[in-house]
This record gives sequence, structure tokens and C-alpha cells, in this order.
Amino acid sequence: MSHVEIEKSLNFLEKDWDIDPVLRDFMLGKIQEVTDYPVKVKDVIFHIPFLTKEKKYILWKCYWPDCHNCCNRQGRLPLTSEDLITIGKGMKYQKTSDFIKNETITTTWSESGPSGQTATMTTINLKRKTDETAADDGTHVSCRFLDGEGACSIHPTRPGVCYLYPFSTWLENEKGKARVHTTFQFTGDCPGFYLADTIDQMKQVLKEYSPVIYDYNMKSNRTTRENFGFVSFS
Repeated sequence: MSHVEIEKSLNFLEKDWDIDPVLRDFMLGKIQEVTDYPVKVKDVIFHIPFLTKEKKYILWKCYWPDCHNCCNRQGRLPLTSEDLITIGKGMKYQKTSDFIKNETITTTWSESGPSGQTATMTTINLKRKTDETAADDGTHVSCRFLDGEGACSIHPTRPGVCYLYPFSTWLENEKGKARVHTTFQFTGDCPGFYLADTIDQMKQVLKEYSPVIYDYNMKSNRTTRENFGFVSFS
């Protein structure tokens, strides 16, 4: 995501929320003195940014129900093979194929990986609006399942990727074993980031997210093996 797009999102966010100017500069790439502070929680390694000059960690907390920007400004909702079944049943579809035909859209998109490589992915995505087309992919769309009170109307069978926000995850091979890694998405859409002297106040959040992130990665990996998605690297 370009700094121009992030700045547009931050400007939109600042209409309702106060953003720390240090965090704003960080998200816009104006702060270069940043180190990675890895924290292992069960089977997941969290990569927490540490601003060396400010001597501060960047942490996060959710402001729901006061904020639901993650649902109001969705870019895409890729589905796992398990999502296809559970969401389809929740929407009263007798056949998964009918759910896929009527409620999803298949798109291909690319993003930079943690090691500098480019990952190109083809995924089956839940339509964020009933008339969504491939041209809408990656753009900000308010999810059609967001109700008037800021809650998800198909919870708890909402897409697994929704439970991850604001984390981005990937797998690495560690001595023959798949290790799940994760870090924050800094898109400028979430007001929940803040600066702290230690990570202590976020330890409980990491414990809660660790099994969710690990489970999603396993399901996502199965989805690729079952040919409901495709990933290539270059």
C-alpha cells in the first residue's frame, strides 16, 4: 500500500479520531529508526515495531463498538475452504456451490512479502456488496453485513480473516516445521495504535490472538492445498 493511500486513510480517520503525530509519521514512512521486537506466544511469533529514537513500542487495542472502521473500509474478504461451508450454511445455502456462485467473487492480487518477494494470490472472496465486481477489489467498501449498531450480522460465522485484524500473517519453514509469524497492518484505517514503554499492557491481547492467528494460517494453508486458492512468489 502506497504512502499516498495511507495518508488519504489517515486524513479520513482524523475526522473522528486523534492520531499521535509520531505514529502518523511512522505510517507515512518518515521514521526510519525502527527495529523489530519479536515476541513468541505459543506457536506464533509477533513482530512488534520499536522506535529506537523515541524508545517506544507500537502497540494496539480495539475500540469496538465505538469504532468499526475495519468493517466500513474493507479491501477484500478472502475465504478459507472452511469459511465457504460455515458461512454458506449460516446464510441457509443447501449447496456450497450455490453460495460460491451467488455470494462470492474470485480475484487475483499481489502484495510484498516479509522477505521482499512478491506474492500473487488468487482467492475466493466474500462479496462486500451485492453487486461487487473484480474492479472493486482492494478498494474501500463498507461490508454489507455490518449492521446499524456496528456489529457483524453474520457473526460468529464471519470470515476467518476478519478475526485477524489488524494483523497480517505469514508462514516460514523453521527446521522442517511451519512457524507462523505476524505483524500489524498499518493502512491508516485503525485508530487503535498507541505508543508504550513496554509491551506488558498488550500481553493479554497477544495471548488471545495467538491461537486465532495460528488456526487461520492452518485453514488458509489447507485452502490452497484443496485448490480453493492459489499463491505464487516472485
